[in-house]
Amino acid sequence: MHRSSGKSKNSKTANAPRQKISYEKKVDSVISEYSGTALNWLRKAEFLMSAPKLDLCVEDTGYEVAFAGRSNAGKSSAINAITNQKQLARASKKPGRTQMINFFSLGNPNQRLVDLPGYGYAAVPEAMKIVWQKELENYLIHRKSLQGLILLMDIRHPLQHFDVMMLEWAHSRQLFVHVLLTKSDKLNRGPANKALLEVKQTLKKMKLNFSIQLFSSLNKQGLEELASVMGGRLNFTLDNPTDFDLDSIPEASEADFDEAEVDIDTDESEENLENNVDQIK
Repeated sequence: MHRSSGKSKNSKTANAPRQKISYEKKVDSVISEYSGTALNWLRKAEFLMSAPKLDLCVEDTGYEVAFAGRSNAGKSSAINAITNQKQLARASKKPGRTQMINFFSLGNPNQRLVDLPGYGYAAVPEAMKIVWQKELENYLIHRKSLQGLILLMDIRHPLQHFDVMMLEWAHSRQLFVHVLLTKSDKLNRGPANKALLEVKQTLKKMKLNFSIQLFSSLNKQGLEELASVMGGRLNFTLDNPTDFDLDSIPEASEADFDEAEVDIDTDESEENLENNVDQIK
């Protein structure tokens, strides 16, 4: 009887060193270069001026992207993180103290970042809230240089009443909106991704074709994605590319965040979300 002393092909395959398989999504190098360079460009942000109402704003030319959101959504922290300047967007420990439309130039006065007054839990008289809401509406509807809106929502309490109002205004004007689900570091990865999916599905039901991402000012999650979106809306190009190291941004700490936390009843939030969706339908 003939016996084979050699190893079979199957045994050779079984004993061969296994190649590590990567399931990470490959990022296009051009996109990566653009987002990194755009993030570096946004570090040029400088305060330009503040205006209490539309007719006192910067001349309506060039390109603007505005940040809007509830008073406790982390708007000032997000602006400071994306520009790598801890005190660029100044805010009080109490939500709702941003009472003007604040403009920041980005290398030149025709490319601007705009910080809009917070809404929702602003600790101000009701009459003042009405004035802010009217000026906010005037800005969103009549500002010709406005190229898009960065709408911030606390990931734990998204799509509150004023958030839906803002989305409606933007949709009626056919204005681009990019939603930031902020404070994503407050949730573990699984719940954070679940919240992202649920908001995406809700926007789809509302027939709102807006982009959305997770964001954390504390651990720098989502900075490059946000920079890429802003660069595209502000007509930023790679004419003068420069190297940018994301790790060069200093780590934030809880003490850097000036928006006060406001406790919101979770059951009430979910009920409001369902009612808001039904109203849009």
